[in-house]
Amino acid sequence: MINSLLDIVLVEDNPTDIELTLEALREGHIANRVRVLKDGEIASQCIFQEGEYKDDDICSRPSLILLDLHLPKIDGLDILRRMRADERTKQLSVIVLTSSRLDKDKIESYKLGINGYLVKPVQMEEFVRVVAEVGFYWAALKRPPPLSKYPPSPEPPAALVHAEQVVHLGADMEDSDKGPPRPTH
Repeated sequence: MINSLLDIVLVEDNPTDIELTLEALREGHIANRVRVLKDGEIASQCIFQEGEYKDDDICSRPSLILLDLHLPKIDGLDILRRMRADERTKQLSVIVLTSSRLDKDKIESYKLGINGYLVKPVQMEEFVRVVAEVGFYWAALKRPPPLSKYPPSPEPPAALVHAEQVVHLGADMEDSDKGPPRPTH
């Protein structure tokens, strides 16, 4: 078992892939907390700490972002472009976890500085194994550069409320849902 637990942001819109990814991380005792975001707009708000994610502790400094490319509202490549252009997020570790086998997606993703590109296996057992191996590598071996706390970003004109979840995968390995922090006025 790995002692270095991770906070992971999982950006994925397919419910089956979400469950398989969480299962793999749980079985491998890889992550402590996983924030699940189901579209690109919500992911962008989390990554850039905007709106209801302004003070979110997982979004403020994730150990790893697992990013699907084909997302509703904002495409994964568009999120990557914005991340790499922003001083606050350009060093965050990102692994693309997608069904796209297109060379143009791979090339563009690597040009944007991703840490890895994994094509989702079709068979469930293989998918779980691949995610567990990625989590193991990240927890045991990968040491990202130190990041300072992001400087505050300007408040967006209107905060949107979206459903999302945090899965806590602590020592007892039980799931619990928690909504995003609610602003206090």
